[in-house]
Amino acid sequence: MSNNATVNCPKCKEIFKLDDSVFSNIVKQVRDQQFNDELSSRLEIAENDKKSAVAFAQEKIKNDYQQQLAQKQGELDLLTQKSKSDLIQEVSKKDDAIKALEARLDKIDTQKQLELSNAVREIEKAKDQLENDLKSKDLEKELLEKSLTEKFNDKLNHKDETLKLKEDEIERLKDFKQKLSTKMIGETLEQHCEIEFNKLRATAFQNAYFEKDNDASGGTKGDYIFKETDQNSNEIVSIMFEMKNEGDETATKKKNEDFFTKLDKDRRAKGCEYAVLVSLLEADNEFYNTGIVDVSYKFDKMYVIRPQFFIPIISFLRNAGMKSLQYKADLAIMRNQNIDVTNFEDKLNIFREGFNNNYMNAASQFDTAMDEIDKSIDHLKKIKEALRLTSKHLRAANNKADNLTIKKLTHGNPTMKEKFKNASNQ
Repeated sequence: MSNNATVNCPKCKEIFKLDDSVFSNIVKQVRDQQFNDELSSRLEIAENDKKSAVAFAQEKIKNDYQQQLAQKQGELDLLTQKSKSDLIQEVSKKDDAIKALEARLDKIDTQKQLELSNAVREIEKAKDQLENDLKSKDLEKELLEKSLTEKFNDKLNHKDETLKLKEDEIERLKDFKQKLSTKMIGETLEQHCEIEFNKLRATAFQNAYFEKDNDASGGTKGDYIFKETDQNSNEIVSIMFEMKNEGDETATKKKNEDFFTKLDKDRRAKGCEYAVLVSLLEADNEFYNTGIVDVSYKFDKMYVIRPQFFIPIISFLRNAGMKSLQYKADLAIMRNQNIDVTNFEDKLNIFREGFNNNYMNAASQFDTAMDEIDKSIDHLKKIKEALRLTSKHLRAANNKADNLTIKKLTHGNPTMKEKFKNASNQ
């Protein structure tokens, strides 16, 4: 507890102060009183258990003895009717039985006393263990209280130092902001983002472009443009950045929403895929303090971030762009494959159509040629037959020529016979 604490007395209602030593003494007295009360309660319970056990054993022995005496008395009454000698003998046996029973009762009593002694010893042992546990717990509690007090004091001192450092930092920032104009504050945020990017440019963003947007030909311009391409000059991602900050003393406080319309216009005008507002506005707005805030429900592909998420938003959108580029490449391959299949099928269909046309034409020409051949065969057969007949006629003519003589020529023709006769005489 603190060095000085106040306590309100529940009876007299008087308020008085307690220091650490007084408080520790009160705690110790309360703890000792609790221990003594607990110990007295345990001892009283043990003593009551001991008395109850002894009384129970004595009562049981007494009842057993009375029952046995009553039984023996009945037996003695029965024996009085027998002969004296039998009675003496029976009495002797009964005496022996009584002695044996008494010895047994003594043994039982001794055993009960031993069990009671053991029970008392166990209770005393448990009592000692309880006392030791209570002492150990008290010591542990004291050490824990001491440790917690030290830790609390350390944390309190550290908290005071932290608060002092925070207050000093706040004062330093206030003094720094008072020396900066609104334009200079915004430029400081831009420089912060540019420095953070340049730290990783050579290692993580070798194919990236990150420069100020100096093109105001469309009537307005953003702050920075980020673009990255792969080795084949395919665009992976493009981002239009707008950085906004304002001093605490600025009379008119701007909201992040006030810049959404302009940022979306700049993104579309410069052909960027995403728009990101890096903002320190609305510092107490928990909606914008949660991390990367997606405001695409108002403007397509737009995010609002605090400066510490400047590099993470680039990495996040870049990874999404690389996946999208891979999907596009896979889709292009699939489309090319489909086009190749379509071209192959088209060429195959053209070949089939051409082949069918050529086949039909060739088949038609073949049939015509076969018809012509058949006609030629028939014509040749006719020529052959004519030639055969001609040969027959020639042979007949030759035979006739061989058989032709002047005598036959002049037979029956006196004129010709006279001429051939005159010719031969000359």
